[in-house]
Amino acid sequence: MGVVTTSFAPETTLRVRVLGQQAYLPVLQQMQDFTRERTAATVDELWLVQHLPVFTLGRNGKPEHVLAPGDIPVVPIDRGGQVTYHGPGQLVVYLLLDIRRKALGVRELVMGIEQSIITLLARYGITAQGDRDAPGVYVQGSKIAALGLRVTRGYTYHGLSLNVAMDLEPFQRINPCGYAGLQVTQCRDLGIDQAPFELAGELCECIAAQLGYAALDWCQD
Repeated sequence: MGVVTTSFAPETTLRVRVLGQQAYLPVLQQMQDFTRERTAATVDELWLVQHLPVFTLGRNGKPEHVLAPGDIPVVPIDRGGQVTYHGPGQLVVYLLLDIRRKALGVRELVMGIEQSIITLLARYGITAQGDRDAPGVYVQGSKIAALGLRVTRGYTYHGLSLNVAMDLEPFQRINPCGYAGLQVTQCRDLGIDQAPFELAGELCECIAAQLGYAALDWCQD
């Protein structure tokens, strides 16, 4: 997937690509290629995807947090954070942003992503919180969304995963995000019936509003 420029103002437009269900490693390579090739004229993008089952282990990840992966592959990657799980029924949103152009610090970006998810859940009557010491979004102490970013030359990639309607059992095979005994939850168990890509539009709107984009430009890949 190549970098695409546009007549839209790059600082105010957020392009959204719907990738469907994909294996993890090809999408990681596409993110790295996009980030390496982008320029000051490149529009920021959100990529929406569901992954085939995979555990990803961040740059500072400790292998001992992978307890019993079984037949699910463990992939060391270049984002921050520890180990997490991706699988069908989970909405993954990758944020390919120029944070220098948006005048965003990394911590400010993380808080903005968290607040976008909190705002989405609030629309359904669910109270959620972020955690300054353990980035992510929590509902009554259980983690519903994980965050992990990579920043290079002022450009970000990786992003967030929101548990929507999935098999949560693989989280029992790891210490999620490096925390032994951390409980996880998902939208379906909290009364939200939408499928991952049905929630994606609302979440993208929340992200755009929170981070100061004026328009969404939807693409179907």
